Amino acid sequence: MLVVRDDGTVVGSVSGGCIEDDLIDRVRRRGIEKTKPEVVKYGITADEAHRFGLPCGGTIQLVLEPLTEASGIAELCYAVESGCLVARTLDMATGAARLGPARMTDGVDCNDQRLVTIHGPRYRMLVIGAGQLSRYLCNIAVGLDYQVTVCDPREEYTEAWNLPGTTLIRSMPDDAVLDMKLDERCAVIALTHDPKLDDLALMEALKTRAFYVGALGSRRNNAARRERLGEFDLDATELARLRGPVGIYIGSRTPPEIAVSILAEVTAVKNGVAMPPSSQVAVAKATRGMASPAETGPACFA
Repeated sequence: MLVVRDDGTVVGSVSGGCIEDDLIDRVRRRGIEKTKPEVVKYGITADEAHRFGLPCGGTIQLVLEPLTEASGIAELCYAVESGCLVARTLDMATGAARLGPARMTDGVDCNDQRLVTIHGPRYRMLVIGAGQLSRYLCNIAVGLDYQVTVCDPREEYTEAWNLPGTTLIRSMPDDAVLDMKLDERCAVIALTHDPKLDDLALMEALKTRAFYVGALGSRRNNAARRERLGEFDLDATELARLRGPVGIYIGSRTPPEIAVSILAEVTAVKNGVAMPPSSQVAVAKATRGMASPAETGPACFA
């Protein structure tokens, strides 16, 4: 999505290339002439594809929408700021837009009569633990546009936490989960290795609608964790939602690589991509006859 002001100032992008330049140039030269939405296509011919950096035969179709009172942008901003997930339906003939409820799995829908886009608050991520791995993971998560909250009641970890773009809280993890009122646009990742902290968060998070709940640890530690959680008021369906060992198997050995492994799995789950069993850390290591580093030494890999 790209917004272009009448002086050529822009926010956002549609291709990361020459198409933005063309749209900006068009507005600067002609102003905003249209009063109703129109559909434009780039890259229909081979010459255009080459000019705009598109693969041969590829096209990009855009809806250009002049903003008016009928666009309802103020209402849309209010809905998003209020934490609502909404579908915005744009009437292509009139330029009028209306808002309605949306589901997390809904996506863009466009035809000659209407354009439906989904808008809502940023995805949220609760990370339990403010250790070294959390720094790398949160840094990447902020780049992925998550609203990141880090929970750790241990002073020795929180005193040195200064990662921009994140919110640090020092409450107990179970209280943090309850206070955040997690919904289907939330992920929870437990990274402390301390059952007294991780289990508290997981016990409450598995009861919520959070789309992802995972915990770091070896296969043995995760098996023990599931047994402990099973002693609380969690049913089999809730326990089955726990992802652990967390991440996908990419042979990661350093904290930054482990962070990539974890967020790759979070991204796949968020986007509804079914990962093959062989990508799971436990399955991959069992298949390869590998012992988890946490089972053979003090380090923990993913």
